[in-house]
Amino acid sequence: MAVRAVRKTYASGFVALKGIDLSINRGEIFALLGPNGAGKTTLINIVCGIVRASAGSVEADGHDIVRDYRAARSKIGLVPQELHTDAFESVWATVSFSRGLFGRAPDPAHCERVLRELTLWDRKDAKIMTLSGGMKRRVMIAKALAHEPTILFLDEPTAGVDVELRREMWQLVRRLRDNGVTIILTTHYIEEAEEMADRIGVINKGELIVVEDKALLMRKLGKKQLTLQLQQPLGAVPPELAGHPLELTDNGHALLFTFDAHSRETGIPTLLKRLSELRIDVKDLHSSESSLEDIFVSLVSGRQ
Repeated sequence: MAVRAVRKTYASGFVALKGIDLSINRGEIFALLGPNGAGKTTLINIVCGIVRASAGSVEADGHDIVRDYRAARSKIGLVPQELHTDAFESVWATVSFSRGLFGRAPDPAHCERVLRELTLWDRKDAKIMTLSGGMKRRVMIAKALAHEPTILFLDEPTAGVDVELRREMWQLVRRLRDNGVTIILTTHYIEEAEEMADRIGVINKGELIVVEDKALLMRKLGKKQLTLQLQQPLGAVPPELAGHPLELTDNGHALLFTFDAHSRETGIPTLLKRLSELRIDVKDLHSSESSLEDIFVSLVSGRQ
């Protein structure tokens, strides 16, 4: 999928997207992160043909979404945030109808496979209105998969579902990826992106501020910190330690040392030696590493 210089300005004058360039590889899980109002849903709606871009172009599986709309849209499945479906229809009728909407020939075997994958087969005759919120979410995914798309958008797919169901959905997403489906995921659960994604994109105020391989992003922007618990509290970091990246925390009972875990020289042995010389006794120490959430917060707060 290729997004080139896509902009969106609404009639009110609000600029939702400011020239987005993004290429997503076939068969990868791409997590699009950003605060509320950042432009995530607008971008998804443009790719899916729900909203028209003010400028730029989008190709889905080689098909231009405007010039070759029908072919492009047939390649895309969308699971929106909101649960829109006919409450009085049965699960089976809803999924079968969704397949027909895209001009696909009836294929009961495929619909059955999808429903079994999503543990919905035993509820196939149930009316949507009788299902739990988590089950309704699964029906939305089944509808999106009914016409066998090669690109699947999951817009906050696990919002409001319990932890067990969330993990089941993660397993399903991995299976889809293994079968060659490209997954674009937006989520408020940072651990979801950390667990699932191959690459991460961060969007803020309509601009894509970073697109990076997840492991590389965490390596480049992640920090390691060493917390040194002190025997006696300090009122301030001693001037003799001014050359070290130290912060006094825990009401003076701990020193926080930030270092590059990938550097050959972390500076830890030098720091410990200097503390000993200054007769500052350490009773305990432990290290921690930045999470993807820490990185996301630092990226977004740096662009406010």
